[in-house]
Amino acid sequence: MFDMKNLRHLEDLGKHAPEAMQAFQAFDKAVFTDGALTAQQKQLIADAVALTTQCPYCIELHTKAARDAGADDAQLAEAALVAAAIRAGGAVTHATHLFRHETSS
Repeated sequence: MFDMKNLRHLEDLGKHAPEAMQAFQAFDKAVFTDGALTAQQKQLIADAVALTTQCPYCIELHTKAARDAGADDAQLAEAALVAAAIRAGGAVTHATHLFRHETSS
């Protein structure tokens, strides 16, 4: 199912919902512009999120954008491990719900 060629169909999405797609594209552009965080930092965050959502399109696109913004292998690796820690941490902390024992008196 995953094929980067599918992204050409974003054009079709824009044809059928032009205002929404234009708004999304403007939002996306604004989000990834330098601000309090650099564009590189934002792309590393995007890569970490993409790894947790497991979106291959996002992983591909944001890895390229992070590299284009100057990110190196060490930065990408650390971002990936932060994502892994957060995902694992969610499982660990949610595991506390397994131990809500109600006792009968």
